[in-house]
Amino acid sequence: MRIDAAVLLRWQHLDAAVVVAAIADHAKEDGTFRPTKNPATSRWHVTVSGSEFELLLTGTKFWDTRARTGGGGAVDLAMHLGGMDFKRATLWLQDLRL
Repeated sequence: MRIDAAVLLRWQHLDAAVVVAAIADHAKEDGTFRPTKNPATSRWHVTVSGSEFELLLTGTKFWDTRARTGGGGAVDLAMHLGGMDFKRATLWLQDLRL
């Protein structure tokens, strides 16, 4: 299956918090978190298919504090949270209608 370039571009620019809310079985923003570098950063506690994550989200970017890895865009985030390759991640995002 081929993904339209416009769809990929839209996914690339989606806010990470929107993606997390759509993907996660459970997602909760940590209201006590105070960012030290970028005031737009928020911390989220997320569960996806039984796996738990602590993520820092800033716009389209994410950082997994436990795995010490990050990225940007909906496909990257889906690949990370779902532990899947690009093709499966794009199919997942399509199913979620993001």
